[in-house]
Order: sequence, then C-alpha cells, then structure tokens
Amino acid sequence: MLPVAEAEWGPPAISVAPTFDAIAGAVRQLMAQRDRPQVFVPGVTRIPLNVPTYGADEVVEALDSLCSTYVTMGKKVKRFEEMWADYVGVKYAVMVNSGSSANLLALSALIAAGKLSPGDEIITPALTWATTVFPIAQVGCVPVLVDVDPITYNIDPEAVIEAITPNTRTIMPVHLLGNPCAMNRLGFIAASQGLSIIEDACEAHGAEYQGHKVCSFGDIATFSFFFSHHISTIEGGMVVTNDPDLAQKVRSMRAFGWVRDLPDPESIADQYPAIDPRFLFIHPGYNMRPTEIQGAFGMHQLPRLEGYIAIRRENMAYWNKEFAQYQSWITLPSEAPNTRHVSFAYPITVKEGAPFAAKELSHFLESRGVETRPIESGNMALQPAMKYIPYRIADPLTNAQYIHESAFFWGNHHGISTVEREAIVRYVREFMGGQR
Repeated sequence: MLPVAEAEWGPPAISVAPTFDAIAGAVRQLMAQRDRPQVFVPGVTRIPLNVPTYGADEVVEALDSLCSTYVTMGKKVKRFEEMWADYVGVKYAVMVNSGSSANLLALSALIAAGKLSPGDEIITPALTWATTVFPIAQVGCVPVLVDVDPITYNIDPEAVIEAITPNTRTIMPVHLLGNPCAMNRLGFIAASQGLSIIEDACEAHGAEYQGHKVCSFGDIATFSFFFSHHISTIEGGMVVTNDPDLAQKVRSMRAFGWVRDLPDPESIADQYPAIDPRFLFIHPGYNMRPTEIQGAFGMHQLPRLEGYIAIRRENMAYWNKEFAQYQSWITLPSEAPNTRHVSFAYPITVKEGAPFAAKELSHFLESRGVETRPIESGNMALQPAMKYIPYRIADPLTNAQYIHESAFFWGNHHGISTVEREAIVRYVREFMGGQR
C-alpha cells in the first residue's frame, strides 16, 4: 500500500455555509447591476409598457420567507393587508391571488350577504378589462353593458340611469386607467334606487375623488397587483370594504369557506360540535389565497407607491402640454376637479376628421420602439367570448365603439424618465409633421 500524504490525514474539511446576510448582500449587488441606466438610442431603444417595480428589498424579503419555509398565506400577507387598509382609508383589506379573483370574490360575498342573487343584473361599462365582466356571469348574474364618457373613458352615469330595470341590483364602475369615476353621481343613483356598488379600482392605486381614495365609496372594492400595475406582488389582488359582515365573508370564502381566518372561529365552532373546527366550512368558497412571497413584495412595494404616482402624473402633465397643439386631431387625458388621476397609462383618442387613423399613429410609434396597446379589452360587446354568457346591452355603446376603433395607449410608469418622454414627443411630432 502506498503511503498516504500528510495532508490527507485528519477530519474532512468543513465548508462554511453562507449566512443569510451574505446572500442578501449578493442579491443587492445583482439588483444594483440590473438598475444601472442604459444608453438610450432614439428610434432604437424600446420604451415598454411597464418595467419591474420591485427591487432588492422585495427579493430579500421573499428569500427570507422561502428559507423559513413559511411560504403560504401568513404574517406577511396580514401585514400588507393592514398597510393597504390604512393607505386607502378602509377598515378591512383581504389579499387574494389576483385582481380577477378579487372581483369574483367581491361578487360572491355580496351574494352570500343577500345583497345580490343569481339572475340579477349588474350594470358595468362596456369599455373595461375582461375580468370585470366575466366574474359577473360566473356568479350567475347578468352583466348589463352601458356606454362610457368619451373624455374620461369611465362609465356614463346617465347611461346607468337609462339601464336600470326592476332586475338591477348592483352598479360596478371601473376607475379605468387610474382615472376616478364620478362617484358622487353614481352614489346618488345607487342610493335612490336601492342598489349596491362594487368599485373596480384594479388600475387605480392611490387615485382620489374629492379627497378620498377610490374604493371607499361603494359597498366593496377591488385592486390588482399584477406585474404591470402601479405596484406589484407579481400576481395578487385585494378586496376592501368598511362592512364587517362582507369582510368576514370574503375572508372565509377566500380559503374554501372555512372559519380559520375569522375573528372568532371558536364561537362558530361551538354551534357545530360534531365537526372538527379546523375543517369547518360555513360558505361555499374558493382557494384564492396569496402566498407569503406576495405579501413580502407588497410590504416593500407600498412605501414606493406615492413616488411612482408622482412620476406618472409628471409625465402625463408633460405630454399634455407638449401635445396640446394637436388637440384638433386628438383627445388627451384630463383630470376632473377635486380628483387625482394616477395615470395607469397614457391614452390618446384620434378624433373624427383627423387626417390619420389611430392605427397609423400607433404603428408609427411601434416602429420607433414605443410599445402600445388598445384601450383595455375594447368594447366588450364585440368579444367572441360574450356569446357564451347571458348579457344585455343597454344602449348603442356609441362612445365605447368609437374608443375601440380610434384610441390606444402607451406606457406611463416610473421607468419613463426625461429622455424617454422627450423621445416620445419627438416621435409624435415627426408623425404629425407628415400629416396635411
């Protein structure tokens, strides 16, 4: 046998595992590299609809949850719920896995509370995102599509009045693209007709109407924290309300309909001694629970929101000023008195009689690297999926149809700096200069 070298004697070497602080430091270095400014090349560098809203703090907090193995809905979700309720000025906030789920859960809670029944009609704008309309049908109710205001893109209160029938139970306005609806008028209509209100504020984080955050005017309201929104939990949503009964139903139905997340589950369990209280279901519910990863993101995203809103509002004001000379051809976004528009995106409607079509302008901007989109799902009455659900059109939807054909938006977010917004102005001027 050959002799063993001296270095091979003794216990095996022990590798030292990196500490969490070391891992967090490495993450912060990687994220700092991501955030380095890139050289902008006009006409070449892409201006996307959105850029990530999160940074190293969110990633480190998420890693903390993963390393702890506490990854499903828990303390971090609860903390974000408390923070969000305080921010928007409501008593109760319940986080869910998406804004679409938030709409479905809000409708389900109204049914469980006896404020809504399958077969009832719910008035909502024709110009909206698909998951405003589809959940109405999914709970067995009938969406009634009404027209919108041509300037704000929001639901027209006068169209709401015309659409009301004995079967109407609820109004579901949408604060589209972060622009608050006329909530005083809608509230008066609802109160005079005995209707409930669900506010879809999924794109309106921080928007205000007469000094109050949107979402505090109706019976219940919803938000989305999808990747492209003002702040993001990657996927995620929130249901908010001031009604303790609705809040209790939302909390129960979010997780199968059980009692675990309710304020006093023991008193309910006492009524059903034959059932294990850990598996006691009092409502037909869903599994719409968020994860601790989403809660971790939300905790750090919310303190950034006001700064993001300030950038969006500054960009909107800049573009409105620069494009004012073209208002004979295009309609620009506007902010009603005593409101705060949070500019989810920057929309333009090409007016009738303009020497170009909306598609021509949007295609030109796309050729220069500016990503564009139609206004939400457009006129929902045109979507082929509508043939599978019962719905009613209350009026000709003239404005919704015109916006569907003649409007689009480009991104407005915290990643739009002076150089990007000035580049967009140059591109638009270049296009307009070629028009007669």
